[in-house]
Amino acid sequence: MTAAVRRRDIGVVEVMRTDRRDRRLRGKSDFLDAENAARAVFAGNASAVPKTADGVAEMIRTIKVAKDVAVKARTSAMISLKAILVNAPTQLREQLQPLSKMALIHRCTGLRPGTITAVEAATKHTLRSIARRWEQLNDEIAAHEKLLAELTTALAPQLGAAFGIGADTAAEMLIVAGDNPQRVRSEPAWARLCGVAPIPASSGMTTRHRLNRGGHRQANAALYRTVIVRMQHHDPTKAYVARRIAEGKTKPEIIRCLKRLLAREIWTLMRPLRITPELDKHTA
Repeated sequence: MTAAVRRRDIGVVEVMRTDRRDRRLRGKSDFLDAENAARAVFAGNASAVPKTADGVAEMIRTIKVAKDVAVKARTSAMISLKAILVNAPTQLREQLQPLSKMALIHRCTGLRPGTITAVEAATKHTLRSIARRWEQLNDEIAAHEKLLAELTTALAPQLGAAFGIGADTAAEMLIVAGDNPQRVRSEPAWARLCGVAPIPASSGMTTRHRLNRGGHRQANAALYRTVIVRMQHHDPTKAYVARRIAEGKTKPEIIRCLKRLLAREIWTLMRPLRITPELDKHTA
């Protein structure tokens, strides 16, 4: 819908969800939601710029969708394979159960059920079918990952060069930023968008913050994965964790701090994407 409006050169403002108290009092309908959105715009409470969805970031998003669907299907195939194996005839089960995952896949793809005249033959047929489907999905995922790596490297090579940030994490960050990352106007706004800006929850003489449950959950999960990798293999991060533990911080608190620092690092790495449109405008 937003893209269709933009193609007609009509300005678009993104309105966040309406006030919960107002929704409880007045109810919910399309008419009321449209009225609340209009009131938010007229009052100046809504000024967010939506994604343009017309460039490489949108290409990355669509390919990421295909990859995520294939990953879920591959996981489902493995679960089904092991479920069939649990109830397989004793002799077949004893041959296949001790195998590792990949060895099991390779063995099952080579099964020869022959004529389906017994339970064992039917089970072999099913195991072979599921194992071949798993291999097809695995090849598809590899193709998606290769394409994502090419696109993310072409758009933001500095992201992939950072420690612990692979093509998948870089893709998630670029999807969140969109094709017009300059719409995110500050580093704190970026942190809030990623769900790593803590919310003040102080009371009396106690100063503390609580976890922000908002923001882009996939981006938050990508930051978490990168932080875990750095905690295990990145010497500066290991030193930071040791220092914070000595200060009395818990592991969840340290991870939240590291995610906030990582979001700030990624914001800096994506600076060329934010200034390029301005440079193009001045050189035009």
